[in-house]
Amino acid sequence: MEHLFNAQSLIKVGCTNCNLKDLCMPMGLNLTDTERLNKVVNARKRIKRGSTLYRLGDKFNSIYAIRTGYFKTCVTTEDGRDQVTGFQMAGEMLGLDGVMSDEHSCTAVALEDAEVCVMPFDAIEQLSREIPSLQRHVHKILGGEIVRDQHVMLLLGSMRAEERLAAFLLNLVERLHARGFSQTELILRMTREEIGSYLGLKLETISRTFSKFAEEGIVDVNQRHIHILNAQALHQLVDHSNCKHALAA
Repeated sequence: MEHLFNAQSLIKVGCTNCNLKDLCMPMGLNLTDTERLNKVVNARKRIKRGSTLYRLGDKFNSIYAIRTGYFKTCVTTEDGRDQVTGFQMAGEMLGLDGVMSDEHSCTAVALEDAEVCVMPFDAIEQLSREIPSLQRHVHKILGGEIVRDQHVMLLLGSMRAEERLAAFLLNLVERLHARGFSQTELILRMTREEIGSYLGLKLETISRTFSKFAEEGIVDVNQRHIHILNAQALHQLVDHSNCKHALAA
């Protein structure tokens, strides 16, 4: 199966020298606690573009911190279509969908070659009982998932197409900027069809809205490369509903 990897795909690592540790791990861990965490988060897994990290129904064992690359999570609808439920990038977590039922409730697919840190959940849960800052961090991540789901429901139920796409672009730029990238330029790792699936819009609507933004001088679009020319216009579209953060992973 695509999501099974041989031993050569696992790389021994530690958190200490990772340049993303401040994004996915709690701040201020002392050396002793960091070394204890290193013993738990001790391997990375490489995932090829188009391959799955885990599938809907797989047994839940670990959560994953994305080190490089992009992922999408999706479920299969009753009529056989893939419904995108989220996009995740470096420094963010995958796999929390399996905490409640001990099996994954969605499928995680790499949108480009990626690498994740494997975090066995039982070990993380045990360690979090002994390190209060780690426990708070885990609770914060779980709480963020609940808030995101609530906001996405609001987004899809109350916003027009232009507002949804504006919120999506602003959210991507904000998350990328937290990782040291530009506040005005981004390369979309997902297709327009995948964006439409996530935002509850048809492909034609996504394409038409991008064209509208370009005609109004809000963005410059060159295939997957997006240059935001007027961020204020995007903010004005979504500020009244306060849904810009709804799309965070």
